[in-house]
Amino acid sequence: MGISLGLVGLGSFGSVFAPLFKSHPGVDRVAFCDLNPASLAKFVNDPFFRDKFDPKDTYTSLDDILAADLDALAIITQPRLHAPQCVAAMECGKHVYSAVPVISLPDFDEVLDWCDRIIRTCEKTGMRYMLGETTVYRPETMFCRRMADRGEFGTFVYAEGEYIHDVDAECNLRDVAASRAANPSAVPQSVVVKRRSGPEPKGSPMSYPTHSVSGPLHVMRSHAVKACGLGYRNRTGDPYFAKQQFSNVVGFYRMSNGATCRICEFREAPGQLGNESETFRIAGTAGTFSNDVWWRNRRVTAGRVPPPTRKTLTPEEMRDPLPAEVRDAFKRVEHRGKPESEIAKLDFTPTGHGGSHPYLVHEFVTAVAENRHPAVNAWEAARYMAMGAMAHKSALRDGEWLDVPDWGDAPG
Repeated sequence: MGISLGLVGLGSFGSVFAPLFKSHPGVDRVAFCDLNPASLAKFVNDPFFRDKFDPKDTYTSLDDILAADLDALAIITQPRLHAPQCVAAMECGKHVYSAVPVISLPDFDEVLDWCDRIIRTCEKTGMRYMLGETTVYRPETMFCRRMADRGEFGTFVYAEGEYIHDVDAECNLRDVAASRAANPSAVPQSVVVKRRSGPEPKGSPMSYPTHSVSGPLHVMRSHAVKACGLGYRNRTGDPYFAKQQFSNVVGFYRMSNGATCRICEFREAPGQLGNESETFRIAGTAGTFSNDVWWRNRRVTAGRVPPPTRKTLTPEEMRDPLPAEVRDAFKRVEHRGKPESEIAKLDFTPTGHGGSHPYLVHEFVTAVAENRHPAVNAWEAARYMAMGAMAHKSALRDGEWLDVPDWGDAPG
């Protein structure tokens, strides 16, 4: 028997995930919730969903879907609402999948408070929380995780990650901000977003650090213990940055495994530093991964050894396989509308943020079914947000080294 799952937020991003959640073999029933009737109608009236959707499972308020008899909710709403809505869902006995980041607010003390509250709610309720961080399921992360688990990196020495997303990149951040401001939003009356007294703090690219930090942290199975941040302030008078303390921030970190890490979060810089604008590189004493190239030596003791081997990898070589029944279900989503006989002959190509979307859905559904913490659980997600928070705080203090708070590992 599969799980029942409600999708909360059916905008441009939520719409991408709805067919995947519905098609997963581990999901028996789906429900839809959005404050916009037009967004709901696209799914309510789509024959593709009818085998797992009953029109009575249509909701126009968060409070109503929180009261429904569902096992889990996928919350893909406004970033400033993610954490309070997830807390409300867990307190109503529902496992939660949250779009990234955990929460996006200009007050980083408030961000850390919400991380703490999510962890405490997991502990109190026994519900499972997953942050839908795409980088963790990009092919390069899967490959590096396998290599790390086998000890192929040797001792980790250095890692770096970046999210280079210029304000006027293809996904234009001015348009995103305008769309979010125009869309309705809701928080249950029982959960109020905390507001501090005094002037409103200014924001930072480090309020959304998950794409850049998650690859190194997840592969190395470590966390930051010290942070130093340096910020660049916009100098053109661009109104987009008027409420931003910095337009670009570089963070330097001492990691719990002894490695050094460098993270870039840029919103005023075009292009990319590596093969992609959202990527990472990791160096160890025995293996190094950079820009889809794997270097490996066989040096384990003192003395001369052959030169390191070098291999350029394809995404297909780097990805983990999905279970056959899950792959075939997602293949039908990819090739919707084609005859079954034709679909059977076609390949499945994972899509969305480096092919991560199908893997995110599979991890959450199986974690709920198996009653285990997902890979990117509340404790892991808090580590991502804490790295961003402390780099920003350090940048405000001209690069002073600061301790990074940590909540430990997920229990079990």
